[in-house]
Amino acid sequence: MKPLARLKALSLTVSMAALLGLAPAGAADLIIGSSTEPSALDPQFSRTGNNQNIAAQIFDRLITPDPNLQVTPALAESWQNVDPTTWRIKLRSGVTFQDGNPLTAEDVIYSLNRAKDIPNSPAPFTGNVGAIASMTIVDPQTIEFKTKGPTPDFIEQIGLVYIVQKKLAEGKSIEAFNDRSAAVGTGPYKVKEWVPGDHITLVRNDSYWGKKPTFENVTIKFIANDAARVAALRSGSVDLIDAVPPGDVRSLSSAGGLKLWSIASARVVYLALDASRDESPFIVGADGKPLNPNPLKDVRVRQALSKLINRRLIVDRILDSAGDAAGQIVPEGIGGADPTLRASPFDVAGAKKLLADAGYTQGFGITIHTSNDRFPGDAESAQAIGQMFAQGGLKVNGVVAQPYNVYASAAGKQSFSAFIFSLGTTTPTSATSLRNLLMTPNKEAGTGSFNRTRYSNAAFDEKMKQATSEFDPQKRIALLQEATRIAMEDVGVIPLFWPKVYWASKANVTYIPNRGEDLLATLAGTAQ
Repeated sequence: MKPLARLKALSLTVSMAALLGLAPAGAADLIIGSSTEPSALDPQFSRTGNNQNIAAQIFDRLITPDPNLQVTPALAESWQNVDPTTWRIKLRSGVTFQDGNPLTAEDVIYSLNRAKDIPNSPAPFTGNVGAIASMTIVDPQTIEFKTKGPTPDFIEQIGLVYIVQKKLAEGKSIEAFNDRSAAVGTGPYKVKEWVPGDHITLVRNDSYWGKKPTFENVTIKFIANDAARVAALRSGSVDLIDAVPPGDVRSLSSAGGLKLWSIASARVVYLALDASRDESPFIVGADGKPLNPNPLKDVRVRQALSKLINRRLIVDRILDSAGDAAGQIVPEGIGGADPTLRASPFDVAGAKKLLADAGYTQGFGITIHTSNDRFPGDAESAQAIGQMFAQGGLKVNGVVAQPYNVYASAAGKQSFSAFIFSLGTTTPTSATSLRNLLMTPNKEAGTGSFNRTRYSNAAFDEKMKQATSEFDPQKRIALLQEATRIAMEDVGVIPLFWPKVYWASKANVTYIPNRGEDLLATLAGTAQ
């Protein structure tokens, strides 16, 4: 073939690829369509998934979960449990921040101290650092930790806190991260631009200590609307999307030029109930005023509400069968899951009897709150639950759906009475999830960090203390199961379902599905 003919053929090939929305294999850039956007670039501001999906690409942790939530080394090269209350962690040598400054033990200690109190955090890392009694630098690469008591999962707790640069973050507010001046981590990507409500642009950190990222430039577009996100992928304007709506799974799986990636999630979607206060703002009587006493304080009422929810119907109709009804916090395969606990059976008659026994034969007024862009089916699930509660005799005064960024903050401030939330397990056992979600909030002890209803059960707390100080793995799992049974029988929250999660990409882009539901450029690659 003559040179000119070869050039024309190459141009035609590239043009056809562009028309099909397919970048050539090995392309340097990646465009992602994300269902959620971060509320801040401070990696310690919130443990919610929308923030962590950005944080994990800019910053590192001492450890990192693999796609099946097993612990793997990151900034911590190794760790040793010297005795029940002493740990030594060896930092990886040669790691630098994206501005060239070396990672030091001082940065790690500063970061772990800082995580204790981030103002206005909707989901703080307090629980991750609550066990720390003291930290001492042994040598430039080694830190010795003393814990307040035996803590067998200590590395799983502190290991998931993001490490920031002390020099840039000390004395600074969240604005220093949001304007990018302090958003300088040791991670695989650097922040180039953040336009809230629109996109964030990342560039590869060529001095990254780990595996070199495939893509040089990454643009993450925030597309909360499911239909718009799927359309963006189909049109070729993005290469990869998360949170594929269940109703689009079948059509995308058979679409030419696209690929679907999926895994069973370890995230539980649950209904939280404000059972700690004598009056709750959206639990009202016939006169529209808050009831006192609050009906949700009665375990029979909470049990009744659980019986009124047809979980299987929600999974089948709203999730298109892409999930499993939940009767506890973690699914099978996560340590601490109790095989004897099943989802509460749908039982309207039984629910009405419980309500009558509690003195609410005529029911009461209730409003359900939910996000509308956190996970597939969140708003639709709330609507369905509202209808089910009405069937059981409650007066459902409204189902209110809000953008997640607004909703998460309000939920943490006890603004709601009954609200849908989710909790993703990121560790091999249920200990961290149970500690954060259901233990009595105690900032000093690091418990109840995500306990937005301030639920408290002394028997559960005591069993959790036993479980989280037990070093024998089998005994620890048994204790976690016992603690779970206590909380579920008391209906600390109402588990709804574990969704199956999907990502979709162009055919020339690969993705590693993961139980943490992460949407990360580092998990994407190019097809060979």
